[in-house]
Amino acid sequence: MHGIPDGYRLADGDLVSIDFGAELDGWTGDAAISFIVGTPDAADEALIESTEKALAAGIAAAAEGARLGDISHAIGTLARGAGYGVPAGFGGHGIGRHMHEDPHVPNEGKAGRGMRLRHGLVLAIEPMLMAGGGSHYEVAPDGWALKTVDGTRAAHAEHTVAITHDGPRILTIP
Repeated sequence: MHGIPDGYRLADGDLVSIDFGAELDGWTGDAAISFIVGTPDAADEALIESTEKALAAGIAAAAEGARLGDISHAIGTLARGAGYGVPAGFGGHGIGRHMHEDPHVPNEGKAGRGMRLRHGLVLAIEPMLMAGGGSHYEVAPDGWALKTVDGTRAAHAEHTVAITHDGPRILTIP
């Protein structure tokens, strides 16, 4: 579900998520994408598509004057409505001079709750969806990698987004 590279060799049909972080002139950015190696499985394609739709819903909710919970609600509603799970406690984050800053952006929540989004706030919005429908995962012995408890696939998508007077602006699109 989430981890660091090791000696595993990718095989036909693997679902891979890559999470990118970069720093330029003292500012950071964060983005993630999921894809299938070789021959795609329809269920994996649907999982990735729903993850990207959840990201788009979260970004659309990231309007000046909205609440942090509006983003969380948009992501969680789409994920659960499509029958997917969301790992408990994971979500996006504030981003700027450091990779992980406040506020935490949960991938599930109640609309109308939380801090009000203001012009200039920059967030990394990053849904992770799990095919099994649950929210439980385990941490691998390396202390970093995560796996779904039920062994089902997971996908991840992410963009760094600025809250502006003109609506959300995606900063991680080339």
